[in-house]
This record gives sequence, C-alpha cells and structure tokens, in this order.
Amino acid sequence: MQSPLLLQLVVIIATARVCGLLLRHVGQPPVIGEMAAGIILGPIVFGALFPGFHSQLFAPESLPALSSLATLGLVLFMFIVGVELRAPAEGMRAQVRAAGWVGVLSVLVPMGLGIAVSPALHGPLAPEGVGFWPFALFMAAAMSITAFPIMARILKERNITHTRLGQLSLGSAAIADVLAWIMLALVVAMIGAGAGYGGFVRIIVGLGALSAVVFGLLRPLYARLLARHAREGVPGGFVLAALFVGLFACAAITDWLQLHAVFGAFLFGACLPRDDRLLRSLVERVEHVAIIVLMPIFFALAGLNTTGDAFVGAGLGALGLIMAAAVVGKIAGGAAGARLAGLGWRDSFAVGSLMNARALMELIVIKVGLDAGVIGQEAFTLLLVMAILTTVMTGPLLALCMGRRRLEPLATRASASPP
Repeated sequence: MQSPLLLQLVVIIATARVCGLLLRHVGQPPVIGEMAAGIILGPIVFGALFPGFHSQLFAPESLPALSSLATLGLVLFMFIVGVELRAPAEGMRAQVRAAGWVGVLSVLVPMGLGIAVSPALHGPLAPEGVGFWPFALFMAAAMSITAFPIMARILKERNITHTRLGQLSLGSAAIADVLAWIMLALVVAMIGAGAGYGGFVRIIVGLGALSAVVFGLLRPLYARLLARHAREGVPGGFVLAALFVGLFACAAITDWLQLHAVFGAFLFGACLPRDDRLLRSLVERVEHVAIIVLMPIFFALAGLNTTGDAFVGAGLGALGLIMAAAVVGKIAGGAAGARLAGLGWRDSFAVGSLMNARALMELIVIKVGLDAGVIGQEAFTLLLVMAILTTVMTGPLLALCMGRRRLEPLATRASASPP
C-alpha cells in the first residue's frame, strides 16, 4: 500500500462517527463511542479479525504522519479546554469555598486509593526500570482526573447547568483538573529527568517560568489584542494567527522541557480573556476540526497501543483494583466534599457521580504516561477501559441520584464580558 494516509483517515473517521452515533442512541456521550472505536481499530478487534489488512493499513512506517496529526489534535483540544475552564468562573466565584471542598477531596481521596493499590500493580504493570514512586504517583494522578468538557455537556443536556448542583460540579471539576494536571506534570518531570535531581529542578523551574510569562505577559497582551481587534469576540485572520502562534509556542516549550505539548496548550488557553463570545468563536473554528477530524486519529493510535495481554492472568484482578480505586475514590471524595458544602446526601452523590466521569481527559493523561514511559501497554489498556466504564456510569448514576426531581436554577447573572 503506497500512501495509506488518506485511506487511514477514511477508516478512522468513519469508524469513530458510526460508534459515536451508536452510543448517542443509547444515551451516552458520543466521545465514548469514539474512544471505543480506537479499541476496535486496534489489535484486539480489527487486528485479530483482519490481521493482513490491519498490518498493511497501519504499517509502522505510516504511523509518524498519523502521530503528528494526533498531536496537533491534542494541542488544539487542550487549548479549548483551557479556555472552557474559565467559562463558568461566575459560578466558581459564588461558590468557591464549596467548589474547593469538592475539588480537593475528589482529588485527594482517589489519589490516596491510587497509591494504596499501586504495590499490587507495580510488579505486573510497571515497565522495567520505572521505580515504585513515579508509577504510584502517576496512578494517583490517573485516578483523580475529571472530564470537565464531558461534565459540561452532560449538565447541558439535562438542563441543570445553572442549578446549584451544576455550578458546584463545574467549579469543582475545574479545581480538580488543575490539581491533577499539576501532579501529572510533576510525575512526567520526574520521569523526564531520569534519576537526576538537577534535571527535575530544571523542568519544574522551566514550567514555573513559562507559567509566569503566560499569565504575567501573554495574558494582558492578548487581552489588549482581542479588545482592540476582536471587539465582538470574533477574531479575524490576523488575530487568529496570533492566537495560533502563542498556542504552538507554548506547546513547543513544554515539549522541549520534556513534559508534553498538551501542558503548554492548556496554559495558553487558560490565560485568554473570559469571554463567552470568544469561546463560541473558537469552538466553531477550532474545536470542531479537532474533535471531528483530528481526535479520532488520537483514539486510533491509542487503540494501536492496546494489547489483549492486559486481560490475561492477573489482568482482570488488576482491572478490578483500578476500577474500585477510581470509582470509590471519585464518588466518595466528591460526595464528601459536596456534603461539607451543605448539599443533601442525594445531591452530594450526584456531584460525586459527575466527578467520576473521565472520558477523553483520562485518555490524554494515560497517553502522556505511555509516551513518558511510566506505564506500559498493559496498564494503558486497563486504564483506557477504566476511562470508558467510569464515563458510561455517569449518566445512569446521576439519574438514580436525582430521580424525577426538578432543580431550580440559580438567580440569573450578567454574562461574562471581556476585561
């Protein structure tokens, strides 16, 4: 097969869309079907059914081109996530203390359980040469992720975004994801620096310096640029090019620091002005291309990294431990935080169920871990299954907790405007 890229795109995008539509018809977020499409296209299903065609279509020499497109999709998606995390700030300001309780406990409890199960998982799942603590801290970070974008979509579909439960969940997810991404950055820095303390310090100092530049210099610079040349929140060609330059520069710097390009993309997105009009414009121009065209490539490459060996021998027991730590940690931590914030038990468990959704954010985290060498294919496969199952649980658990009650929306606030 001479030039398989275009055929690869046809197969990947078509499979992702079909699986996404099937999952939507059973009341699940389409992204779950698209993630499952990656597994279907991998060696476990497609490779087992059609080994000859699979080996030709996804020949090793053709994968670098797909990998480059997948990295571009990740960078664009995490840029939008960074912008989106700022969108519900009005709800966070009104309930910052309550969101803090939920966000912190929904990170600390699953982190603790992730470390607790790591002694049983390190031997069979950690790659050779990876010490216990880097592996355990990565598992702690992987357990603590919440899919902020998926949560936002679930709340919107159920028309409870502007209720106290919805705003508390959004604010808590924002806090939880920031804490978990900080932990992940530290773990990747430990692996990237090897055993050298000096290398670790260099990476952390570099990340701190980049954060200072992004929020101290780029934030006001881009705020003035957008205020002057995109007054309606719709950037023209010149401003959009300036945004892409800043985005790719920050992503390149974190990649050079031996972290991952997604960290720089996330930081740059988070520094932009909190303007719903700008967010809508970026979603229309950037997110649709990333989600529909580029992210399915990422799912497919993730599927190529899965292995059926993960379910052999002690694999199912390891999956059980991972699922127990992930589900109990998130739901219990989130519910405890919501209860401390003053919600009733049913609403508290509803918040905990929402915090348990991981979806694409978890896949990004475990791919970062795989690229960094802190986990191998077996652990990657089990964590990918966990990400899918915990997200599938979210809708039914939320419906069980809420019953037929109708939640009252909070008092209407003025929409956010650019500074």
